[in-house]
Amino acid sequence: MQSRSSQRSSATVRHGVARVISKAGLCSRTQAAEWVRAGRVAVNGRPVADPEHPVRQGLDRVTVDGAPLGASARVYLALNKPRGLVTTARDERQRDTVYACLAGSGLPWLAPVGRLDQASEGLLLMSNDPAWAAAITDPEQGLDKTYHVQVDAIPDAALLQALVAGVVDQGEPLAAKSVVVLRSGTRNAWLEIVLDEGRNRQIRRLLAAHGLGVLRLVRVAIGGIALGELPKGAWRELTPAEVSGLAPPATR
Repeated sequence: MQSRSSQRSSATVRHGVARVISKAGLCSRTQAAEWVRAGRVAVNGRPVADPEHPVRQGLDRVTVDGAPLGASARVYLALNKPRGLVTTARDERQRDTVYACLAGSGLPWLAPVGRLDQASEGLLLMSNDPAWAAAITDPEQGLDKTYHVQVDAIPDAALLQALVAGVVDQGEPLAAKSVVVLRSGTRNAWLEIVLDEGRNRQIRRLLAAHGLGVLRLVRVAIGGIALGELPKGAWRELTPAEVSGLAPPATR
């Protein structure tokens, strides 16, 4: 049984109200902050205007539009992101986002787990479980991510080894865990590149450092989750085994 002292300790944990709303899986933290500023949020019956207004865990009652805040059912999706969409909830340049693929689905708000840049395509995970997402994107986990990349040259064995050996670009070490040639033509080739870290535009920067341009970049797997035959722009729910296989509860 929990002692009174430990109960008091846990009850006094405080977080900003926008964070509390986001952690409940209702929306992004940015959107939650907008709701607060718009006067849609109350704490203990009193409207608040500051997204950082402290909320005492286990004590304070938060409502949005008068409805009590409750955690949404957790949802875990695999999406085949088309090329040309940006991986964000809202784009300041008004470009189409990955949320266009979820329009009309009736799903709760979901956040991308990691990113694919606008010119890249393939497997993108989405969820409203922040702890699960954080466990997957934690660099310490070293989760393998597999990409099929079309390049504008025919790399030889020495170049493949150099991609694994890595380079330093803008002060960051960039390297592939493994690289193999899937197939090649007269002027270009498809490579399978596996990464166990996730730096910004890592593959494009690594290849550019060796004089290779990217014609297409498709993420085909994250850990044991494969893109498979999922149509472009379509999504599917992950199975419970897939969810726990990527980030077991003990790691969250």
